[in-house]
Amino acid sequence: MQFPFLDLRAQYQQIKPEIDAAVARVFESQYFILSPEVQAFEQEIASYCGVKHAIGCASGTDAIMLALMALGIGPGDEVITVPFTFVATAGPITLLGAKPVFVDIDPVTFNIDPSKIEAAVTPRTKAIIPVDLFGLLAFLPQVEQLAAKHGFAVIEDAAQAIGATHNGRKAGSFGSLGCFSFFPTKNLGGAGDGGMITTDDDRLAARLRQIRVHGSPRRYEYEVQGVNSRLDALQAAVLSVKLKYLDSWAQGRRRNATKYKELFAEYGLTDRVVIPTEPSGYCHIYNQYTVRVPDRDRLRSYLQERGLPTEIYYPFSLHLQRAFADLGYQAGDFPDSERAAHEVLSLPIYSELATEHQQLLVEGIASFYSN
Repeated sequence: MQFPFLDLRAQYQQIKPEIDAAVARVFESQYFILSPEVQAFEQEIASYCGVKHAIGCASGTDAIMLALMALGIGPGDEVITVPFTFVATAGPITLLGAKPVFVDIDPVTFNIDPSKIEAAVTPRTKAIIPVDLFGLLAFLPQVEQLAAKHGFAVIEDAAQAIGATHNGRKAGSFGSLGCFSFFPTKNLGGAGDGGMITTDDDRLAARLRQIRVHGSPRRYEYEVQGVNSRLDALQAAVLSVKLKYLDSWAQGRRRNATKYKELFAEYGLTDRVVIPTEPSGYCHIYNQYTVRVPDRDRLRSYLQERGLPTEIYYPFSLHLQRAFADLGYQAGDFPDSERAAHEVLSLPIYSELATEHQQLLVEGIASFYSN
């Protein structure tokens, strides 16, 4: 029995009439750029995250880029982040002429290890970008305390974590700025690219709204250097419909995570498979269900041969990628990130996933390790 790693069609079929009506409404209006649809969705996201402002942009990558630009970060500045993440976390730093300074991850949560941050701080440190990887918030209160102590900004990379919480406080409400992606595979995914920046800072919000339209507060007037990065009205309309279902979909993902935990115990795999953790006070929303396993690559090939889907997020740590070679890092500099890159394996977790498919996957893993 074959089934997909992620079935977006199953989600669409549940809400097809609402999505189709929202798209038709935008086409009827012919208002595609920074329309009332975008403004309404920005207000919905701000309310959902518990912040004053939400500023839509063209992608999650642009969200990080615009956040850095709003803070005035550029050549000579340093930004602390992790090497075990998608390239969009660190890429915008280098594109603006600043320097990413990597800090290793906590091996249990895959998020930045707060105990290692202070050693990376220099007089050039202007910001830190903790990543809420796989749908689990980073240790953000600790990060905020360190940032306040040393006087640099916090940009929360919440691209994979919309709806995740720590003691009731939602992703996107920590630090100076929060950054979201609405790439179709995210828990709140659009019909293409899209992004959002959240903040409680009125000045930063106003600056971001200028930067995303070429630095223009009014037509043909330019006060700062900006870019063209706007959330489409079509995407805003689709995402507004989906936002109503986000929490129930997250509950489905959490239910599936609990089922995996039960199955791994049932099949006697707890000594082979390290399942995701959820620290006290945290709510994991499982954008990915990522386990750690020995002999990962052979296991994945074994499962693929049997039609059982998995993915690897991420097979290489950024400090060992050619694009970041000029930073001078070497193999062994961030052992926990490097070890994770060799051991992580993500299993299907979308809310519509059938329990029988989960069982097939766990049976496949048990069969591999019994050989």
